[in-house]
Amino acid sequence: MEYEQLIFSSHAIKQMFSRKISKAEVKTVLSAGEVIRAYLDDSPYPSYLFLGFVSDHPIHVVVGFDFKTRRAYIITTYQPNSELWELDYKRRKKT
Repeated sequence: MEYEQLIFSSHAIKQMFSRKISKAEVKTVLSAGEVIRAYLDDSPYPSYLFLGFVSDHPIHVVVGFDFKTRRAYIITTYQPNSELWELDYKRRKKT
């Protein structure tokens, strides 16, 4: 995803700190990862769930994107739980 400015929400920063995910890792996911879900009706901006791998560990990043200003807003990030996600970490397991 190409953006002019990357903005981290306070929630995202707290989650990154508690989950030991760095800003550099988030940037890697956004640049080299893939969109696995789009939430186009989200407000105030459409948001996207990215999956990327850093040091062979999966990371999910949820980002809202303002196409007008080209700002990316990091909403949250986490390491997906293998008990909740399929082995490819792209789909939630059916319960």
